[in-house]
Amino acid sequence: MNITRKTFMKSMAFLATSSAAPAYASVHTYRKKPDAQPFSFCLNTSTIMGQGLPLMEELDIAAQAGYEGIEIWIRSVEKHLQEGGTLDDVQKKAEDLGIKIENAIGFAQWIVDEHDTRTNALEQAKREMDMLAKVGCNRLAAPPAGATDHPGLSLDKAAERFRALCELGESMGVQPQLEVWGFSQNLSRLSEVLYVAAESGYGDIKILPDVYHLYKGGSDPDGLSLIHPKRVEIFHLNDYPDIKRQDILDKDRVYPGDGVAPISDILQTIRSEEHPTILSLELFNRNYWKLPPLEAAKRGLEAMKKVVADP
Repeated sequence: MNITRKTFMKSMAFLATSSAAPAYASVHTYRKKPDAQPFSFCLNTSTIMGQGLPLMEELDIAAQAGYEGIEIWIRSVEKHLQEGGTLDDVQKKAEDLGIKIENAIGFAQWIVDEHDTRTNALEQAKREMDMLAKVGCNRLAAPPAGATDHPGLSLDKAAERFRALCELGESMGVQPQLEVWGFSQNLSRLSEVLYVAAESGYGDIKILPDVYHLYKGGSDPDGLSLIHPKRVEIFHLNDYPDIKRQDILDKDRVYPGDGVAPISDILQTIRSEEHPTILSLELFNRNYWKLPPLEAAKRGLEAMKKVVADP
Protein backbone atom coordinates (compact mmCIF):
# COMPACT_ATOMS: atom_id res chain seq x y z
CA MET A 1 0.00 0.00 0.00
CA ASN A 2 1.07 3.61 -0.49
CA ILE A 3 1.94 5.59 2.61
CA THR A 4 0.35 9.02 2.39
CA ARG A 5 1.72 12.07 4.20
CA LYS A 6 -1.27 11.95 6.56
CA THR A 7 -0.77 8.31 7.57
CA PHE A 8 2.98 8.79 7.87
CA MET A 9 2.56 11.76 10.20
CA LYS A 10 0.10 9.69 12.22
CA SER A 11 2.83 7.08 12.53
CA MET A 12 5.34 9.66 13.64
CA ALA A 13 3.01 11.05 16.27
CA PHE A 14 2.56 7.58 17.70
CA LEU A 15 6.25 6.77 17.72
CA ALA A 16 7.25 10.06 19.26
CA THR A 17 4.93 9.85 22.27
CA SER A 18 4.92 7.83 25.45
CA SER A 19 2.35 5.17 26.28
CA ALA A 20 1.74 2.51 28.85
CA ALA A 21 4.31 -0.24 28.42
CA PRO A 22 3.88 -3.99 28.93
CA ALA A 23 5.93 -5.65 31.62
CA TYR A 24 9.37 -6.20 30.11
CA ALA A 25 11.15 -5.11 33.27
CA SER A 26 14.22 -7.25 32.72
CA VAL A 27 14.86 -5.61 29.35
CA HIS A 28 15.15 -2.16 30.86
CA THR A 29 17.07 -3.34 33.91
CA TYR A 30 20.13 -3.93 31.73
CA ARG A 31 19.76 -0.71 29.78
CA LYS A 32 20.03 1.70 32.70
CA LYS A 33 23.62 2.59 33.55
CA PRO A 34 24.75 4.56 36.61
CA ASP A 35 27.09 6.72 34.50
CA ALA A 36 24.33 7.41 31.94
CA GLN A 37 26.39 6.37 28.92
CA PRO A 38 24.36 6.76 25.71
CA PHE A 39 25.77 3.60 24.10
CA SER A 40 26.87 0.11 25.09
CA PHE A 41 28.68 -2.33 22.85
CA CYS A 42 27.43 -5.71 21.68
CA LEU A 43 28.77 -8.38 19.33
CA ASN A 44 26.40 -9.93 16.83
CA THR A 45 27.92 -13.35 16.27
CA SER A 46 27.44 -12.98 12.51
CA THR A 47 30.74 -11.07 12.68
CA ILE A 48 32.59 -14.31 13.58
CA MET A 49 30.13 -16.73 12.01
CA GLY A 50 32.57 -17.91 9.36
CA GLN A 51 34.93 -19.32 11.96
CA GLY A 52 32.31 -21.94 12.87
CA LEU A 53 32.49 -21.61 16.64
CA PRO A 54 29.98 -23.26 18.95
CA LEU A 55 27.75 -20.97 20.98
CA MET A 56 29.71 -21.34 24.22
CA GLU A 57 32.93 -20.26 22.48
CA GLU A 58 31.13 -17.30 20.91
CA LEU A 59 30.24 -16.17 24.42
CA ASP A 60 33.89 -16.52 25.44
CA ILE A 61 35.08 -14.48 22.46
CA ALA A 62 32.62 -11.64 23.08
CA ALA A 63 33.61 -11.42 26.74
CA GLN A 64 37.36 -11.68 26.09
CA ALA A 65 37.17 -8.98 23.42
CA GLY A 66 35.53 -6.63 25.92
CA TYR A 67 31.93 -6.40 24.75
CA GLU A 68 29.19 -5.78 27.29
CA GLY A 69 26.63 -7.80 25.37
CA ILE A 70 26.19 -10.42 22.70
CA GLU A 71 23.56 -10.95 20.01
CA ILE A 72 23.18 -14.66 19.30
CA TRP A 73 21.50 -16.64 16.53
CA ILE A 74 18.66 -19.07 17.25
CA ARG A 75 20.26 -21.76 15.11
CA SER A 76 23.37 -21.65 17.34
CA VAL A 77 21.20 -22.27 20.39
CA GLU A 78 19.47 -25.16 18.64
CA LYS A 79 22.81 -26.69 17.63
CA HIS A 80 24.03 -26.37 21.21
CA LEU A 81 21.00 -28.32 22.39
CA GLN A 82 21.36 -30.93 19.64
CA GLU A 83 24.94 -31.56 20.74
CA GLY A 84 23.89 -32.27 24.31
CA GLY A 85 24.14 -28.82 25.85
CA THR A 86 21.44 -27.23 27.97
CA LEU A 87 19.89 -23.79 28.25
CA ASP A 88 21.06 -23.63 31.86
CA ASP A 89 24.63 -24.04 30.57
CA VAL A 90 24.21 -20.99 28.35
CA GLN A 91 22.68 -18.82 31.05
CA LYS A 92 25.33 -19.77 33.60
CA LYS A 93 28.14 -19.20 31.10
CA ALA A 94 26.88 -15.71 30.28
CA GLU A 95 26.47 -14.86 33.96
CA ASP A 96 29.93 -16.16 34.83
CA LEU A 97 31.45 -14.09 32.03
CA GLY A 98 29.47 -11.01 33.00
CA ILE A 99 28.03 -10.61 29.52
CA LYS A 100 24.37 -9.96 28.68
CA ILE A 101 22.62 -11.87 25.91
CA GLU A 102 20.90 -8.80 24.50
CA ASN A 103 19.04 -10.14 21.49
CA ALA A 104 18.65 -13.14 19.22
CA ILE A 105 18.36 -13.48 15.46
CA GLY A 106 15.53 -15.71 14.27
CA PHE A 107 13.51 -16.05 11.08
CA ALA A 108 9.98 -17.10 12.01
CA GLN A 109 7.68 -16.11 9.11
CA TRP A 110 5.14 -14.24 11.23
CA ILE A 111 4.37 -11.69 8.52
CA VAL A 112 3.38 -13.83 5.51
CA ASP A 113 -0.08 -14.07 3.96
CA GLU A 114 -0.27 -17.88 4.03
CA HIS A 115 -2.34 -18.74 7.10
CA ASP A 116 -0.80 -22.13 7.84
CA THR A 117 2.74 -20.82 7.43
CA ARG A 118 1.96 -17.91 9.71
CA THR A 119 0.37 -20.18 12.33
CA ASN A 120 3.42 -22.43 12.29
CA ALA A 121 5.65 -19.37 12.51
CA LEU A 122 3.97 -18.22 15.71
CA GLU A 123 4.51 -21.67 17.19
CA GLN A 124 8.14 -21.46 16.10
CA ALA A 125 8.45 -18.01 17.68
CA LYS A 126 6.92 -19.35 20.89
CA ARG A 127 9.51 -22.13 21.08
CA GLU A 128 12.30 -19.68 20.36
CA MET A 129 11.07 -17.20 22.95
CA ASP A 130 10.87 -19.96 25.53
CA MET A 131 14.52 -20.85 24.89
CA LEU A 132 15.58 -17.22 25.02
CA ALA A 133 13.78 -16.50 28.27
CA LYS A 134 15.58 -19.45 29.83
CA VAL A 135 19.02 -18.12 28.84
CA GLY A 136 18.22 -14.61 30.07
CA CYS A 137 17.58 -13.00 26.69
CA ASN A 138 14.58 -10.69 26.52
CA ARG A 139 14.54 -9.70 22.86
CA LEU A 140 14.05 -11.40 19.49
CA ALA A 141 14.62 -9.78 16.09
CA ALA A 142 11.49 -9.73 13.90
CA PRO A 143 12.46 -9.18 10.27
CA PRO A 144 10.02 -9.71 7.36
CA ALA A 145 11.26 -13.28 6.81
CA GLY A 146 9.26 -15.10 4.15
CA ALA A 147 7.99 -11.87 2.58
CA THR A 148 11.14 -10.76 0.80
CA ASP A 149 10.56 -11.88 -2.80
CA HIS A 150 7.15 -10.50 -3.79
CA PRO A 151 6.10 -6.86 -3.27
CA GLY A 152 2.64 -5.69 -2.31
CA LEU A 153 2.18 -7.11 1.17
CA SER A 154 -0.53 -5.15 2.98
CA LEU A 155 1.11 -3.02 5.62
CA ASP A 156 -2.14 -2.95 7.59
CA LYS A 157 -2.16 -6.75 7.73
CA ALA A 158 1.53 -6.72 8.62
CA ALA A 159 0.65 -4.41 11.52
CA GLU A 160 -2.02 -6.82 12.78
CA ARG A 161 0.43 -9.72 12.53
CA PHE A 162 3.17 -7.84 14.34
CA ARG A 163 0.78 -7.03 17.15
CA ALA A 164 0.01 -10.75 17.47
CA LEU A 165 3.73 -11.46 17.68
CA CYS A 166 4.18 -8.74 20.32
CA GLU A 167 1.31 -10.12 22.40
CA LEU A 168 2.90 -13.55 22.23
CA GLY A 169 6.20 -12.02 23.29
CA GLU A 170 4.57 -10.25 26.21
CA SER A 171 3.28 -13.57 27.50
CA MET A 172 6.75 -15.12 27.12
CA GLY A 173 8.80 -12.24 28.50
CA VAL A 174 10.64 -11.72 25.20
CA GLN A 175 10.04 -8.61 23.12
CA PRO A 176 10.09 -8.67 19.29
CA GLN A 177 12.19 -5.99 17.60
CA LEU A 178 10.68 -4.93 14.27
CA GLU A 179 13.56 -4.97 11.80
CA VAL A 180 14.04 -3.16 8.51
CA TRP A 181 15.55 -5.31 5.75
CA GLY A 182 16.82 -3.20 2.87
CA PHE A 183 16.97 -6.04 0.34
CA SER A 184 13.38 -7.17 0.96
CA GLN A 185 10.39 -6.37 -1.24
CA ASN A 186 8.48 -5.55 1.95
CA LEU A 187 9.62 -3.56 5.01
CA SER A 188 12.72 -2.48 3.10
CA ARG A 189 12.24 1.16 4.03
CA LEU A 190 12.18 2.81 7.42
CA SER A 191 8.88 4.50 6.59
CA GLU A 192 7.20 1.12 6.05
CA VAL A 193 8.52 -0.21 9.35
CA LEU A 194 7.31 2.89 11.19
CA TYR A 195 3.87 2.60 9.62
CA VAL A 196 3.56 -1.05 10.67
CA ALA A 197 4.74 -0.18 14.17
CA ALA A 198 2.23 2.64 14.54
CA GLU A 199 -0.72 0.82 13.01
CA SER A 200 -0.17 -2.25 15.17
CA GLY A 201 -1.68 -0.31 18.05
CA TYR A 202 0.71 -2.00 20.44
CA GLY A 203 1.92 0.26 23.21
CA ASP A 204 5.61 -0.54 23.60
CA ILE A 205 6.86 -1.07 20.06
CA LYS A 206 10.59 -1.55 19.52
CA ILE A 207 12.33 -1.04 16.17
CA LEU A 208 15.66 -2.47 15.03
CA PRO A 209 17.42 -0.28 12.43
CA ASP A 210 20.69 -1.08 10.68
CA VAL A 211 23.16 1.25 8.94
CA TYR A 212 23.58 -1.09 5.96
CA HIS A 213 19.87 -1.83 5.57
CA LEU A 214 18.94 1.86 5.65
CA TYR A 215 21.29 2.39 2.71
CA LYS A 216 20.32 -0.78 0.85
CA GLY A 217 16.62 0.02 1.08
CA GLY A 218 17.00 3.67 0.14
CA SER A 219 15.98 5.21 3.47
CA ASP A 220 17.42 8.59 4.41
CA PRO A 221 19.15 8.21 7.79
CA ASP A 222 17.63 11.56 8.79
CA GLY A 223 14.37 9.65 9.20
CA LEU A 224 15.79 8.26 12.43
CA SER A 225 15.26 11.67 14.00
CA LEU A 226 11.50 11.07 13.84
CA ILE A 227 11.74 8.09 16.21
CA HIS A 228 11.57 8.51 19.97
CA PRO A 229 14.81 7.09 21.45
CA LYS A 230 12.92 4.65 23.65
CA ARG A 231 11.68 2.86 20.52
CA VAL A 232 15.21 1.78 19.53
CA GLU A 233 16.95 -0.35 22.13
CA ILE A 234 19.30 -2.10 19.69
CA PHE A 235 20.92 -0.62 16.60
CA HIS A 236 22.93 -2.74 14.16
CA LEU A 237 26.15 -0.83 13.60
CA ASN A 238 28.27 -1.41 10.52
CA ASP A 239 29.57 0.50 7.51
CA TYR A 240 29.68 0.01 3.77
CA PRO A 241 32.07 0.87 0.92
CA ASP A 242 31.23 3.09 -2.04
CA ILE A 243 29.06 0.58 -3.91
CA LYS A 244 25.72 1.37 -5.55
CA ARG A 245 22.82 0.34 -3.35
CA GLN A 246 21.40 -2.01 -6.02
CA ASP A 247 24.72 -3.88 -6.15
CA ILE A 248 25.79 -3.93 -2.52
CA LEU A 249 25.39 -7.16 -0.54
CA ASP A 250 25.56 -8.26 3.10
CA LYS A 251 29.11 -9.53 2.60
CA ASP A 252 30.27 -6.01 1.67
CA ARG A 253 29.70 -4.61 5.16
CA VAL A 254 32.85 -3.33 6.87
CA TYR A 255 33.88 -2.14 10.31
CA PRO A 256 32.34 1.19 11.36
CA GLY A 257 34.51 4.03 10.10
CA ASP A 258 36.04 2.00 7.26
CA GLY A 259 33.34 2.92 4.74
CA VAL A 260 31.33 5.88 3.50
CA ALA A 261 28.20 5.68 5.67
CA PRO A 262 27.31 8.83 7.64
CA ILE A 263 28.11 7.07 10.91
CA SER A 264 28.78 10.21 12.94
CA ASP A 265 25.50 11.81 11.90
CA ILE A 266 23.58 8.62 12.65
CA LEU A 267 25.08 8.28 16.12
CA GLN A 268 24.36 11.91 16.90
CA THR A 269 20.75 11.38 15.82
CA ILE A 270 20.11 8.34 18.00
CA ARG A 271 22.24 9.45 20.95
CA SER A 272 20.26 9.66 24.22
CA GLU A 273 21.48 9.48 27.81
CA GLU A 274 17.93 8.92 29.04
CA HIS A 275 17.35 6.01 26.67
CA PRO A 276 20.73 4.36 25.99
CA THR A 277 21.18 2.36 22.80
CA ILE A 278 22.89 -1.00 22.45
CA LEU A 279 25.16 -0.81 19.40
CA SER A 280 25.49 -4.32 17.99
CA LEU A 281 28.21 -5.02 15.44
CA GLU A 282 26.60 -7.04 12.64
CA LEU A 283 28.92 -7.98 9.77
CA PHE A 284 29.15 -10.79 7.23
CA ASN A 285 32.51 -9.92 5.77
CA ARG A 286 34.38 -12.97 4.42
CA ASN A 287 37.74 -11.32 5.03
CA TYR A 288 36.94 -10.92 8.72
CA TRP A 289 35.84 -14.54 8.83
CA LYS A 290 39.41 -15.49 7.85
CA LEU A 291 40.82 -13.80 10.95
CA PRO A 292 41.19 -15.47 14.33
CA PRO A 293 37.77 -14.84 15.91
CA LEU A 294 39.13 -12.94 18.91
CA GLU A 295 41.10 -10.63 16.62
CA ALA A 296 38.05 -9.99 14.42
CA ALA A 297 35.93 -9.22 17.47
CA LYS A 298 38.54 -6.93 19.04
CA ARG A 299 39.00 -4.98 15.82
CA GLY A 300 35.26 -4.49 15.65
CA LEU A 301 35.01 -3.17 19.20
CA GLU A 302 37.92 -0.78 18.63
CA ALA A 303 36.20 0.52 15.50
CA MET A 304 32.90 0.99 17.32
CA LYS A 305 34.49 2.88 20.20
CA LYS A 306 36.40 5.09 17.80
CA VAL A 307 33.32 6.22 15.84
CA VAL A 308 31.40 6.81 19.07
CA ALA A 309 34.27 8.93 20.44
CA ASP A 310 34.66 10.98 17.24
CA PRO A 311 32.60 14.19 17.14
